[in-house]
Amino acid sequence: MIQLNEALIPVMERLDRIERSLEKNQAPKLMTLKDVAEYSSLSQMSVRRAIQKGILKPFKDTGKKLFRKDDVDRWLNK
Repeated sequence: MIQLNEALIPVMERLDRIERSLEKNQAPKLMTLKDVAEYSSLSQMSVRRAIQKGILKPFKDTGKKLFRKDDVDRWLNK
């Protein structure tokens, strides 16, 4: 039993490192056009086309466009 626990320690430490890394890389809840492009791995032009077609709607349309992360995720999962 002790050997099993000792074998799990490096695995748990690695999982903790992975989890911390993923938390750092999470996109913010409100995103700019540039953030959306980076998050989706698409070009800014592709994001602009989606906005023009009405497929992706910004949360804030006047001035700097802002997007909710949930809306971006829904758009990407369609």
